[in-house]
Amino acid sequence: MIVDWNSWQPGVRATLMFIIDEARREVLLIRKKRGLGAGKINGPGGKIDPGETSLQCAVRETQEELGVTALDPMHHGELWFQFVDGLRMHVDVYVATQHEGEAVETPEALPIWTALDALPFEEMWADDVHWLAETLVERRRFVGRFAFDDDRMLTHEVSWL
Repeated sequence: MIVDWNSWQPGVRATLMFIIDEARREVLLIRKKRGLGAGKINGPGGKIDPGETSLQCAVRETQEELGVTALDPMHHGELWFQFVDGLRMHVDVYVATQHEGEAVETPEALPIWTALDALPFEEMWADDVHWLAETLVERRRFVGRFAFDDDRMLTHEVSWL
């Protein structure tokens, strides 16, 4: 699959939030229970509602999925996804190093605190290995473009900013 990223436009806008506990060197991940990527490990997030900013969505989705409020999240990247079935998704990636509340299981997600040096890539989306560790550990900013056939990655490119 060849994607013309110069003219590409998203059909869906969404967010991901990664909360880091710097003292423990861990990140709060979820095992997604439903929707796109159900069963996979990822960060909390979801689709941006009408009238909502990307940042508002990232905070809201984290609250809904885990009962936790991210404090002062910073935008660290963009993911552009093109799926063979036609789904085109733009995802803003946020990182926060402080939060309020204790993560709890919800109908949408099971919380998983994971060591930053032991990210479970074998249970995550195939693109994550190309950007997640550098974003979480080194706090590098990026734009990643990925083509998928269902959950199989066909192409990838990451630009570090």
